[in-house]
Amino acid sequence: MTVADPLRLAIIGAGSRGTGYARRAVAEGAAVSAVVEPDPARRKAFLAEFAAQPIEVFDTWEDIAARAERVADAVVVSTPDRLHAEPAIGLARAGYHLLLEKPIAPTEEESSRIVAAAEDAGVMLAVCHVMRYSGYSRTLKRLLDDGAIGRLVSVEHLEPIGWWHFAHSYVRGNWAREEDSGPMLLTKSSHDIDWLSYIVGLPAERVSSFGSLLHFRPENKPADATARCLDCPLQNTCAYSATKIYRGFLGDETFERWPLAVLTTDVSAAGVDRALREGPYGRCVFDGQNDVVDHQVVNIEYRGGVTASFTVTAFTELDFRKTRLFGTAGSIEGDGRTLVVHDFARDEKYEIVPESQGNASAADGHGGADDALVHAFLEAVRTGDRSGLLSGPAESLATHRIVWLAEEARTSNAVVSIPAP
Repeated sequence: MTVADPLRLAIIGAGSRGTGYARRAVAEGAAVSAVVEPDPARRKAFLAEFAAQPIEVFDTWEDIAARAERVADAVVVSTPDRLHAEPAIGLARAGYHLLLEKPIAPTEEESSRIVAAAEDAGVMLAVCHVMRYSGYSRTLKRLLDDGAIGRLVSVEHLEPIGWWHFAHSYVRGNWAREEDSGPMLLTKSSHDIDWLSYIVGLPAERVSSFGSLLHFRPENKPADATARCLDCPLQNTCAYSATKIYRGFLGDETFERWPLAVLTTDVSAAGVDRALREGPYGRCVFDGQNDVVDHQVVNIEYRGGVTASFTVTAFTELDFRKTRLFGTAGSIEGDGRTLVVHDFARDEKYEIVPESQGNASAADGHGGADDALVHAFLEAVRTGDRSGLLSGPAESLATHRIVWLAEEARTSNAVVSIPAP
């Protein structure tokens, strides 16, 4: 690749996330040179959107790995969670740098194999822990490192998933059942457990956790509710009405890309209604198609006695994370947009507003964090300098281990020690 040549990217899985990363890469001047997408409708939609790109279509990732001549400089692996391991390992061994959607893989064994393959091959592996890359997170990290609140003592962190977002992804969607993807703490909140490690900057030593599937259960189904929202007499009043939720996004370009494009490639009123009539996103949320928790608390103790409590819950609006940080000389309250610092010595508060864009949803790129991640990855591949990547493979694996041990703590009702890396 010469200075004048665009960096070439192959997309393995052209669903919502893969397509989103492709858009951001093209906006950065990269070229999409290859795609693997088994679903004909999604493949057609992807090729139509990127018609100006020199894309070669492959049936499988193995076809790319087997090609003697490289078809790209790096690949995005955004397949379903349980299909991460083989393409990530195979393409790493073939010499491709990897941008890997989180989680690394559902199990520690698979995740360890992926990390080992990347390290053995000498390729870059960037796990999409996008929260590290936002201007908000970097500003907060700098404040803590500069001693703005003295020594950090404890953190209180909330992930407000949003009632309709939880229903979309974790009741009706791809992450509804643990056997199909993984526990919700891994598939959704590995972002947050990783972010806490980044912010605190210390190894985690002990973890406990509590949580359950409390609300989205058959016994909570209203007596008049039907199997599908389109037929339901409650469709105009139920908080989880698919009819009301998804029709409400029609005409909004951001939300047509997500979540509507997850339902169907025909993002029209007729197309959405057809998807609600025939697909999983039109089903009643109380019909038992799901088994992951809808709320969970995780408590972590880090080296030196620093503590963090993390709450993730379905029962909120979809919004940025909320965090309170308590130090020996002050405190910080953050809402994902603004940081309010309280200096105890002067008993004064001041406000910092980091640069951000959009809102907290995946549709809007997590407030600009997705753009920053893609930029950092492409720069690392272009230059060979990995310093812009805010976590390496071993670090990502370590924060995933906290998640797996938190799930062990939850299911065994125990406080679990975290082995030193």
